[in-house]
Amino acid sequence: KKEPFQPVSMLSETDHCLNWDDIVLLQKQLFQLEEAEGGIDLFTRSYRIFGVQRRPDNSLFFKEWAPAAEALFLTGDFNGWDKFSHPYSKTEFGKWELILPPKYDKSPAVDHNTKLKVVVHTKEGQRLYRISPWAKYVTREEKSVIYDWIHWDPPQPYIQIHPRPKKPTSLRIYEAHVGIASPEGKIASYTNFTINVLPRIKDLGYNCIQLMAIMEHAYYASFGYQITSFFAASSRYGTPDELKQMIDVAHSMGILVLLDVVHSHASKNTEDGLNRFDGSDSCFFHSPPRGEHSQWGSRLFNYSSWEVLRFLLSNLRWWMEEYCFDGFRFDGITSMLYHHHGIGTVFTGDYSEYFGLQVDEDSVVYLMLANHILHTFYPDCITVAEDVSGMPAVCRGVQEGGLGFDYRLAMAIPDKWIQILKELKDEDWDIGNIVYTLTNRRYGEKCIAYAESHDQALVGDKTLAFWLMDKEMYTNMSFLSPMTPIIDRGLQLHKMIRLLTHGLGGEGYLNFMGNEFGHPEWLDFPREGNNHSYHYARRQFNLVDMDHLRYCQLYAFDRDMNRTEDKYGWLAAPPAFVSAKHEEDKVIVFDRANVLFIFNFHHIKSFQDYRVAVELPGKYKIKLDSDEFQYGGHGRLDHNTEFFTEAQPFNGRSNSMRVNILTSHF
Repeated sequence: KKEPFQPVSMLSETDHCLNWDDIVLLQKQLFQLEEAEGGIDLFTRSYRIFGVQRRPDNSLFFKEWAPAAEALFLTGDFNGWDKFSHPYSKTEFGKWELILPPKYDKSPAVDHNTKLKVVVHTKEGQRLYRISPWAKYVTREEKSVIYDWIHWDPPQPYIQIHPRPKKPTSLRIYEAHVGIASPEGKIASYTNFTINVLPRIKDLGYNCIQLMAIMEHAYYASFGYQITSFFAASSRYGTPDELKQMIDVAHSMGILVLLDVVHSHASKNTEDGLNRFDGSDSCFFHSPPRGEHSQWGSRLFNYSSWEVLRFLLSNLRWWMEEYCFDGFRFDGITSMLYHHHGIGTVFTGDYSEYFGLQVDEDSVVYLMLANHILHTFYPDCITVAEDVSGMPAVCRGVQEGGLGFDYRLAMAIPDKWIQILKELKDEDWDIGNIVYTLTNRRYGEKCIAYAESHDQALVGDKTLAFWLMDKEMYTNMSFLSPMTPIIDRGLQLHKMIRLLTHGLGGEGYLNFMGNEFGHPEWLDFPREGNNHSYHYARRQFNLVDMDHLRYCQLYAFDRDMNRTEDKYGWLAAPPAFVSAKHEEDKVIVFDRANVLFIFNFHHIKSFQDYRVAVELPGKYKIKLDSDEFQYGGHGRLDHNTEFFTEAQPFNGRSNSMRVNILTSHF
């Protein structure tokens, strides 16, 4: 039984909060939503009212919001594409409604899997053919450019049976794209992902999947960032039922699934997008110039609009209710938070950058509202913010004036690794700066650390594996050829960079599919510039299964790194205590969750009887060693060795001990 919706508790002006004005605005918005239209639960599930709904008697009810339209008609396969036979009736506040009685045999007037269009007549005398903004399924014929609205009402829809897994204390995310999740040069399917990829994710020890490019987007090469149909799961990978089955199977494995949700902007497409749905330039968006993103070439939502709030909040609940997603990664938060969208702006961390007139309060309140509603109706929901600006309180509760996210992406970390590999020799690595970048986060705001994501895998950049080994990846990744200095260095640093990021960088960890085994190529979707080739729009999982290639060693290390974290739980522990960041020795030592991490990044020197600090006294043993043979290392450490602490304080810790630290590579 659902409890009545509880608005956020109000603070007095004397209570400590981060942004009093935003709390007041949020409280006002929540009050209005709760008082209107049957309460906030019904309001945020307006997908049950808008678009097309089948009633118990099999009549069909259609409803749209098109305030600037002169008239609306429904056409499609059901009426031979007659443009005038089925007019909508206009109601208040720019709403339009139509009821289609059932056919003579009592079946619905519109058959499952048939085409529909909304015909919009404008005040200027134009006749526009549109897809309902609430369309739940759209497809594109092979030689067509424009998507079609398909009436999705299967007689026996897929019923998910496995409950959502509990929210994990340690979040280990596998960032994935269904379409590229196959070695074949084609668009892969939901079913392929279910059968072939989910078992790998489970084996690797990830407990959460972040699905990219699921919301329907007409242009495949946009990586899902130019949304055309917000309620439709992309048909290029299969049917809605196949996506539901995929999520259901993931849940059966104890894996959560997050949706990459794009509410920061929308495609400019008109015939198969939201843009100019009712003929005006401001139906869902601000009028230009405010309603256009100059760099992305897309439209920007008007978050102060009642109907836009209905649409976007209902969109979040649709994906949670209909598909049983476990939460969201909100894309493009920086663009939402500021009127300047982050364009031409360098964020230095000064508070005036975050609390001035440049902040878009409508967007801020929308994000607070979205997080509050999600966490109220779904207490275990996980939300992740992609924000490059570093705005304070993004991951604090809305009752404090925060935006209410659970995590934010630690976006400076991958940039730092790329910069180091691109610009510095091994002997010039700044150990203190590396540690600073990995630990530079606000206490009390959880971060997702990652060494690289899809951003670093795309054409125009290079993955860590490519930065490290691109000169020899096509020739020397086989056990059948001798280990070369380039491959040796690349393998060892690839593992160490990941483990250091995993242990020190945040309260969650993320990896993009394929990068766990050092995928040998970048990611480039079919487009005009590459003759529409799928050659680089795939992940070659088959390389891991070839026992004579070294990719399986990187895979094995990634797997055991996650399994070790699962056992000891350092991601859920308080931030690490860094006891050493030695510039000359290139050594980093820190402890977290009763685990001692030791890294030697020196390119030629090993150290015997090296004293390291540790807090807890007792006996220590090696639990994860990047130098093991099975991980592509050299097997130089004896794992039967036991290390005993001495009651000798060192580097800020109560105890210390001596260990041998080997250089990472020959």
